[in-house]
Amino acid sequence: MIPLKYLITSILILCILMNSCSDNERKSVNRGSCISVIDFRGKTILFEKRPQKVVCLVESALTGIYMLRAEKVLYGISSNIYEENFFRYYSQLDERIKRKNLPASGNWDFVNIEQIVSLEPDLVIIWSSQSEAIKRLEDLGIKVYAVFLDNFDDIYKEVKDFGILFDKDARADSLIRLTKMKLDSLKIKFSVVNKPKVYFMWSQGMLHTSGKNSTVSELLAFAGTKNACDIEEEHVNLNIEKIYEWDPEMIVMWQNEKLDPEEFKDNAMFSGLRAVKNKKVYELPEIFTCDFWTLKMVYPVFLIGSWSSGHSFEKQDSIFLNKMFYDLYGKELL
Repeated sequence: MIPLKYLITSILILCILMNSCSDNERKSVNRGSCISVIDFRGKTILFEKRPQKVVCLVESALTGIYMLRAEKVLYGISSNIYEENFFRYYSQLDERIKRKNLPASGNWDFVNIEQIVSLEPDLVIIWSSQSEAIKRLEDLGIKVYAVFLDNFDDIYKEVKDFGILFDKDARADSLIRLTKMKLDSLKIKFSVVNKPKVYFMWSQGMLHTSGKNSTVSELLAFAGTKNACDIEEEHVNLNIEKIYEWDPEMIVMWQNEKLDPEEFKDNAMFSGLRAVKNKKVYELPEIFTCDFWTLKMVYPVFLIGSWSSGHSFEKQDSIFLNKMFYDLYGKELL
């Protein structure tokens, strides 16, 4: 028989081990133990118990929380969710948003620190570039998960981290596997030997694009195309001569309320481009459906691949989109 004093000592050591965790851990541990993730600053965020009150000011992160079906933790959201192009979708996902009962505590360029403090959150999710707001929140003892998304792997990391934080590990892994499978399937479907060059145009301006090391390039590759921009940087401001040097076969626009594809043919600056002459200028639909920085990146891949390859997709479009919504959110949203 083990002496009582040794038995007591063993139990104490076991309790200590079970209730401790390393600052460098990237995985969830047993119930009752510490939970930690590393955000996009490389900072470890450590919790003794799972966060129950979350303010999320990053829309792409917010949609990931709804995909994980962890929305009960949300106590504050980004203000742009109440704009019509987002509201029509989120109001179907959350009755609190439909009634406009969830506080809107800021967005990418403004953070209402006072309102966030009044909500007493366990965690705030915010862009890593909002360094001043992050410092103020952390100085007040509020934990922050900072986001910076540079490629598809970053998107998968964010979803996986939220799975750890909100006890949705299995759901996160399942969604990531499904997304990778869909992307691989689309890559095979749109695979061609001579990949057409695409000039991608952001809404900030007709000469604003993304370079080789970007989510845009990764997305275009899955669509069976390639980025016309051969500059390394992610965000690039060009002159028109450079675009004529590339002479892309296609132009794909981020949603732009001030410009329509039809206007290119009457624009003297762009009318000589091969893409314009061949009427190969396309605009992606609203941001919620086509967000490159979420698992919904499969939809713009589907659209761009269809445009490029000449696949007839009109009948398949709404079917594809609703299937994607159902897989990600558990309901059709169209």
